[in-house]
Amino acid sequence: MPTVNLKSQLNILLQLQSIDSQIYNFKELKSSRPKEVEVLKVAFEEKKKHLADLEKIALELQKAKKDAEMELGSKEEGVKKLQGQLYSLKTNKEYNIMLQQISDSKADASRVEDKILEVMEKIESSRKDVEDEKGCLSREEKVFNEQKKKVEDQLKEIDEKMSQLDVQRKRILPEIDKKILGQYERILKNRDGLAIVEVKNDICMGCNMLVPAQVINLIKMYDRMITCEVCNRILFLNDVQA
Repeated sequence: MPTVNLKSQLNILLQLQSIDSQIYNFKELKSSRPKEVEVLKVAFEEKKKHLADLEKIALELQKAKKDAEMELGSKEEGVKKLQGQLYSLKTNKEYNIMLQQISDSKADASRVEDKILEVMEKIESSRKDVEDEKGCLSREEKVFNEQKKKVEDQLKEIDEKMSQLDVQRKRILPEIDKKILGQYERILKNRDGLAIVEVKNDICMGCNMLVPAQVINLIKMYDRMITCEVCNRILFLNDVQA
């Protein structure tokens, strides 16, 4: 690569890498933010479902109360009917039997009244649960909408910054040899947005593995691009930026 100043090219690649690292981080951030909203949405939907379940219980209790009231009305009507028949009885035995039936019917009616009171207590408790959950859901909805708006604003800001970085990137690209750029971009794609790394204290800063002395000597020659034998990233020494 006789017509290419490799040291200068590496310096430009470092500028490009700085831009690409920011772009990569923004892409990761852009990918993670909607997931955070989705988690909040799932939690919010669970709250809505819980409220719907409470409201269903409240309706079932109202129905149970109505059924019990109808049952009580039927039993009270039965007692009146039995009481009306007392005067038509001719023997004490029949009269006593009828009195027992009336007593039993009244006892049944009393049990139904107790059931109604019990259901009414549950209805009151259920009504409070529903109101409390509505208040909680209202607060949760506010938090969810605020967080959603915050994420939407962040995504908009990220898009704007990525657009600015893309302009900077396009400005740098013509300064890089096409062959070198092609190698850089292939590595960038396969190595999580990090294609060129420094060798510091004989260690590759990309994979933290030892770089052999002979490889470091090759880097210093600036005859060709040298990559890490482990992570395949392009290697440079700090004298590139000197």
